[in-house]
Amino acid sequence: MIPSSRLTRRRATAAALAGAGALAAPAILRAQAPIELKVSHYLPPVHRLHTDVLEPWGKDLEQRTGGRVKVLLHAGNTAFGNINNQLDQVLAGVMDVALGLHGIPRGRFPRTGIIDMPFLTTSAEQASRILWTLYPELLKDEYRGVKVLSLFAHNPGVIHTRAQKVERMEDLKGLRIRAPSPVVSNMLAFLGATPVGMPPGQIYEALMAGTLDGYVLPWDPVHSFKLAEVTKFHLDIAAYTVSFYIVMNERRHQGLPEEVRAAVDALSGEAFLPRIVAAWNRADADGKAAAQARGNTITVASAEERARWRQALEPMIQEELARLEREGVTNARAIYARMRELAQA
Repeated sequence: MIPSSRLTRRRATAAALAGAGALAAPAILRAQAPIELKVSHYLPPVHRLHTDVLEPWGKDLEQRTGGRVKVLLHAGNTAFGNINNQLDQVLAGVMDVALGLHGIPRGRFPRTGIIDMPFLTTSAEQASRILWTLYPELLKDEYRGVKVLSLFAHNPGVIHTRAQKVERMEDLKGLRIRAPSPVVSNMLAFLGATPVGMPPGQIYEALMAGTLDGYVLPWDPVHSFKLAEVTKFHLDIAAYTVSFYIVMNERRHQGLPEEVRAAVDALSGEAFLPRIVAAWNRADADGKAAAQARGNTITVASAEERARWRQALEPMIQEELARLEREGVTNARAIYARMRELAQA
């Protein structure tokens, strides 16, 4: 027979062990729970950057980490889809990752925005590779507080109008045209148009209301934002591009387990570009097909007309570089020269 004192001690020990196990169980469960990465952007969930870039990137990350990571996408139709908030949501830690447009809000990425200069690049692939090459050289200071997963640009933009056909640069005079970035706004103003800044999601209603005469965008929003319904004319002039970012909260990136962080890095950067470029090409094909299906008029500018625009816009380019210098981008001309060098290589 076990003495009562020893029995009491055994019971106490068993209770203590049981209690310790109960406390440890939630910690074990927490360790085994998937790591959730919240990703936001401002585009519709049907957009190619959502379906062909971010969704497969998330699935690849989940697979590469053996299910340790769960990617949660928040598109433009959610509470986290405001185009103005994408970068701030990541900096504040509200979102872990975001895809945003460099030109909105304006003035935050003046060095990166030089890629928007008229007639500088000829394709999404070329412009995107220039940005990724220059990021560590000349652009890195604009991305403090975030881990840059990708910098990229769309294919050369098109001038779309509601009721007035634009074939020559003189046809832009007096038209109210939505512009996506400061550089493109200055280009339009230099050619006599009135640039209007607004998110792409507001273009449809503005065209319907007659408060906007047109917009400059690549082909893809003609489909993804249903703009073929309120646009009759399209001038394929290939005059500019606009750039984007995919960034991650730097503290969040550094706090990931080493193998998860390595998986994020392996699927980003240079690895992102082929997926993004292919998505742009498919998206542009969708947009052009939507315009053709509506019977809209598509004009492709001749090489001679493009050369005339390029020559006319040279003073505007120099004015833009001087403005950037006045506003503190002291190496604006060096960045532009390096971009041109890479574009012509």
